[in-house]
Amino acid sequence: MLKPLGDRVVVKAVEAEQTSRGGIVLPDTAKERPQTGEVLAVGPGKTLDNGSVAAMEVLGRWSRVVYSKYGGTEVKVGGEE
Repeated sequence: MLKPLGDRVVVKAVEAEQTSRGGIVLPDTAKERPQTGEVLAVGPGKTLDNGSVAAMEVLGRWSRVVYSKYGGTEVKVGGEE
């Protein structure tokens, strides 16, 4: 398990739908990058200039979040992204 430092969050992307709302099966090339995910781990928070730690606003593990399309860093651990 990864343990994030500072104000970092580990998020596992939720796979995109295989079919559209109308029931049409989407090929891999038509799918968009996932923008929602489940929080796996949350860091302690950002350390401020005065030495105190500002708490994270993420609710905690297994919360569902929306993130920017190309934000963050992709990491592969044990064959899983």
